Amino acid sequence: MNRLGHTITLDDHRPPLSITDHQASGVLALQWQDGSESRLPHWLLRSLCRCAACEQQWRRTACRQQASFAIRLEDIKPIGDKGLNLEFSDGHGRGIYPWAYLHEIDREHSGSREAPVPAAIAGMAPAALP
Repeated sequence: MNRLGHTITLDDHRPPLSITDHQASGVLALQWQDGSESRLPHWLLRSLCRCAACEQQWRRTACRQQASFAIRLEDIKPIGDKGLNLEFSDGHGRGIYPWAYLHEIDREHSGSREAPVPAAIAGMAPAALP
């Protein structure tokens, strides 16, 4: 089980069959080996970054800063067969997103696929839109 009480399966650790970045809509699509698809908004991925700096802010303030809905991915780098390193248009690029974490984000926030859902992310403070 992960820290949110969800069961993690071996499939959660397997890489996707395909990764498609939809820049216009700001969505990263992952086609998984079990036939399911995750459609993760760029702003959500940025908001849920687990790099050391973002985790330190979370511990210090108990609040995650919600990224602007206009944020976009600028680069996607594989980290072996373990996950992705994502670089965002705000210059942030230290976060590593293991496959199991991407599955977790999809399960927890499946209602926030295309459109912003401000109230759906507990503990997040909204950022000013550009």
